[in-house]
Amino acid sequence: MARVLVVGAGYAGVMAANRLAVVGRSEVSVTVVNPRPEFVERVRLHEHAAGGASAVRPLSGLLHRDVRLRVAAVEEIAERSVLLDDGDAVDFDYLLYAVGSTAPRDPSGSGDAWSVADIDGAESLRTRLRRLPAGAHVVVVGGGMTGIESSAEIAYRYPSLTVELVSQSVAGWLPGSSRVDIGRRLANAGVVVRTGLRVTGVRRDGVETDAGPLPSDCTVWAGSFDVPDLARRSGLPVTPDGRLRTDDALVCLHHRRIVGAGDAVAPPGPVGGHLRMSCQAAMPMGAHGADTVLALIRGEQPAAVSIGMTGQAMSLGRRDGFIQATHRDDTPRGFVLSGRVAAVVKERVCRYTITSMRFPRAYRWLPGATPTEPAPAPAAVR
Repeated sequence: MARVLVVGAGYAGVMAANRLAVVGRSEVSVTVVNPRPEFVERVRLHEHAAGGASAVRPLSGLLHRDVRLRVAAVEEIAERSVLLDDGDAVDFDYLLYAVGSTAPRDPSGSGDAWSVADIDGAESLRTRLRRLPAGAHVVVVGGGMTGIESSAEIAYRYPSLTVELVSQSVAGWLPGSSRVDIGRRLANAGVVVRTGLRVTGVRRDGVETDAGPLPSDCTVWAGSFDVPDLARRSGLPVTPDGRLRTDDALVCLHHRRIVGAGDAVAPPGPVGGHLRMSCQAAMPMGAHGADTVLALIRGEQPAAVSIGMTGQAMSLGRRDGFIQATHRDDTPRGFVLSGRVAAVVKERVCRYTITSMRFPRAYRWLPGATPTEPAPAPAAVR
């Protein structure tokens, strides 16, 4: 029986562990190593921070009964074992790398900003918001999905606070009509949107921008995510931003016993270039990673990963939302859904992710678009 070690218990890790345990039941023993005994619903961290639904649930209620959980952090990955932070070592025959993403270590450069990129940051922000007096200023920095959802959720839960969203643009990757709609809905939610500004620093009492300072009693940094440096520390092949490099089947380059899945993994561009950090990509990557591990155990050639995206969903408080339909490569389509219906759909999607992890054998996903062959280079003119 092959020993499979899953490092990380986020969306990719839990899906992979459960699928391995169910599909490869007589072939594998599965152990999950995770720093905490709870699963963190990343899609609910903005709700958790604002004092709404908890983003934490026990892993004991999500992991298959045959999966063993080891609560520890992996310090280093060796050829056939991992070193844990408690000094123990755990051997493996195959390892599934699913460490996920987290907040930048010091996003503002000063330590005076809160984050919603991980549970510790969200919990700290939750405490801070509860202590703010009426009329206090909350500035959310970042016009991506995290910043949009966080500012709207805080404004919804704390109508007595002044909430501002500061960024060079808001939802800048979407069509103009979608950006206008989102901006209008944020304003209706009580969020003051300030675009065209670049934040250059964060102080305890405000933020510095290229157009001058803005007062802030609580600054929320909602910029891009970072990934743990475990792969780099372990001498594994990584991209410049630290993600594990894999082939098109999610097998680590130069290490055939390691398979990657989720935010901290970088498959080749033709199969993974469109996969943004999200549970929408992490869960099918986790399922495919499990299938790849089983193929390697059986001596079979693993299939290339194929994942199609379907849309970008944002909650704007509890009663409003916005969903941009996308092509399989995650580029926007013409169809959008907004308002109360979009909020309900977003909530159902969040609940579906949990249900899917509990039924990993039945889990299916949209395949990606068929990669096109590059055009041949023109013949040289002599």
